[in-house]
Amino acid sequence: MKTPSHENRLGVEPIIPLLIKLSIPSIISMTVQALYNIVDSIYVGRLSTDALSALSLAFPLQMILIAIAVGTGTGASSLISRLLGRGNKKRASNSAEHVLLLSLVYGLIIGLIGFFFSENLIGLFTNNEVLIDLGTRYIRIIMVGSIFLFIPMLSNNILRGEGNTFVPMISMLIGSIINIILDPLLIFGIGFFPKMGVEGAALATIIARAISGSYIVYMVFTNDKDIRINLKDFKLDLSIIGAIYQVGLPAMIMQFLASFMIGGLNIIVGSYNEYAIAVVGIYFRLQSFVFMPVFGLNQGYMPIVGYNYGFNKPNRMKETIKYGLIIGFSFTTLGFILFQLFPEGLIKMFNSDPELIEIGVHALKNISLAFPIIGLAIVGSTTFQAVGKGFASMILSFLRQIILLLPIAYFLAKIGQLNLIWYAFPISEVVSFMILIIWSKKIFTRIFDDMRTRQQ
Repeated sequence: MKTPSHENRLGVEPIIPLLIKLSIPSIISMTVQALYNIVDSIYVGRLSTDALSALSLAFPLQMILIAIAVGTGTGASSLISRLLGRGNKKRASNSAEHVLLLSLVYGLIIGLIGFFFSENLIGLFTNNEVLIDLGTRYIRIIMVGSIFLFIPMLSNNILRGEGNTFVPMISMLIGSIINIILDPLLIFGIGFFPKMGVEGAALATIIARAISGSYIVYMVFTNDKDIRINLKDFKLDLSIIGAIYQVGLPAMIMQFLASFMIGGLNIIVGSYNEYAIAVVGIYFRLQSFVFMPVFGLNQGYMPIVGYNYGFNKPNRMKETIKYGLIIGFSFTTLGFILFQLFPEGLIKMFNSDPELIEIGVHALKNISLAFPIIGLAIVGSTTFQAVGKGFASMILSFLRQIILLLPIAYFLAKIGQLNLIWYAFPISEVVSFMILIIWSKKIFTRIFDDMRTRQQ
């Protein structure tokens, strides 16, 4: 019996084993990456609460870099999986070549902006000179070295588009583990390493990304499966870039909205005190530990949905969607339980200041009330992207993070105390989830009807 090729296993292997096989590597690597983000902040929190607050102010700027990488990578992964589903390996490979070019362009532009304008950017969020100084020293290194973010993230998505999640897992593990090792050495000056404080945290990140990036680029260029990189014959094709951003631009804008939302939230809670700014940063790092496994699930989930959509297999699509929703719900429900039962212990990992703990406990318990449905919402949004309907995901994200969350948070800040602000999160999530259900039913009813018509 002939073993299914790497190309067609997305369309023939049993869904649950295939989803597990493709998702587990990404779930592991993204969980480790989330753990790095937490450990990074724990070390910085040992310096001072000001250092922790400075990282919170820099976080929206980091989110912009991630937005560019995630948007481009999502569009590339979706396009490559759909092209492979149609048997067009040559154009899929050419799409990968365009992605590598884009990573270089973005790295150059962001590096120049970071070198000259980091202080101005941090100054948008606070007038505190200490926080501006600490935040600038951190984000300048991150932005100047951003090419080492773009290359590994986008290269990972090239391989995920063909259903290869193992190599991206190794790449992310390499980067995260090196980062975790270097953090205390460079932050506190252990051994022969210099004591660099927040700058050490940034430099550790850049070094780790450079090493993991070197590995993943090597693997992309030596790939012997569906995607074959051949830069000698490369020709710029704007239609490929357009196809990448047909799905990728909405995903990018969704991440931009997250950056805008966090920046706006920092300004709102910062009107109370700087501890609240630190709590926002702590929450989003802890949140990543809950949500990153769902995003890891999506790295295996999206190629299966996209391939079977391109190959016109509605039943496999439905089965994949069902199991994806169940797993996503399970992950975030566990996060809800964790945040409700152990909020004080989670905050104490970063800093033991009594005021920070008091504010943080209320924040974690109130914000996490909607965690169970967020897993469903993340998988639902990814499903839109997998079938080339990224615009719907963008609109839902805009609704949740900007139209609902920030105005509700601002309103609650005006009528009540700081603790009331945190309820803006579950309120906005519930409303947007109800809209997601209605919109999903409308769009996917039409999609599945069209697919069944093509089968006849």
